[in-house]
Amino acid sequence: MSGNHHAALNGPIGVLCGGPSGEREISLRSGAAVHEALAAQGLPAVLVPLAQDQEQIPEQLRRAKLSCAFVVLHGPFGEDGAIQALLDEMRVPYTGSTVESSRRAMDKITSRQAWAAAKLPIPRWVEAPLPFVLSSSRHERIGFPLIVKPGCQGSSLGISLVDDPQQLPAAVEEAARYGDQVLLEEYLPGPEITIGILQDRPLPVVQVVPKRRFYDYVAKYTPGMTEYLVPAPVPEEAARSAQETALKAHQVLGCRSFSRVDMILARDRGPVLLEINTIPGMTQLSLLPKAAAAAGISFQELCRRMLLSAVE
Repeated sequence: MSGNHHAALNGPIGVLCGGPSGEREISLRSGAAVHEALAAQGLPAVLVPLAQDQEQIPEQLRRAKLSCAFVVLHGPFGEDGAIQALLDEMRVPYTGSTVESSRRAMDKITSRQAWAAAKLPIPRWVEAPLPFVLSSSRHERIGFPLIVKPGCQGSSLGISLVDDPQQLPAAVEEAARYGDQVLLEEYLPGPEITIGILQDRPLPVVQVVPKRRFYDYVAKYTPGMTEYLVPAPVPEEAARSAQETALKAHQVLGCRSFSRVDMILARDRGPVLLEINTIPGMTQLSLLPKAAAAAGISFQELCRRMLLSAVE
């Protein structure tokens, strides 16, 4: 980091992790890895594990007297603009996307509407009415098998793959535990890929090969349950098209500097957008660090470049 950037950091860099979401454990792991990487570069980083009780967080931040914040809070409160709004209010610069773009990216319905308006490829989907009654027949527009997922949640929490109408009510109920918006979406067969964006440029494509039927929470966080192929063994043209689509998806929502875009390389349609993560996982198992490594960017260098988004 050049001298003038150092000058902007006249106090500790707080690595914010933990917090109140269902992804707290993953966030603590990400935070520890980022803190270690920044400290190893001689930067004044401090680990700030935020309370599970949201009410305590403003006071925690005031006490920390931060010059800037490296936000590694996954899920609600971290990725939905809430912590960003708090930091804006306290005039603490922070890494990653702003309040508004975080909110739009976290909300799968808002982000899909924005992508559809920009003519980007998305799966067919409908919002499930709650409370859900099978007779509502909306699912017939999608057909089976279909995916049921919460409208605002990360880490594959609350997601089910449903093969027939009998399984649908239970799947909707499971997704509804994570919020009052539930999506039904067509199941697209094809390789699952993810594209990291860093400094507003796409990284090499990663293919995700779960040992389960799809990439759910267990596949995501159990070592050995998923293989990651970097760079992905997909045709060059498909990879390039996926990178271009990912970057457009990032830009349409106004995301800043970095994100991770998840897609299916559908057999008959090419890359189709599933979702975007404005605060991707930063553990050794995580996908953004794997993609960066494939581009010759070490974990320490990745963290340094992400930090620049707060001070530039």
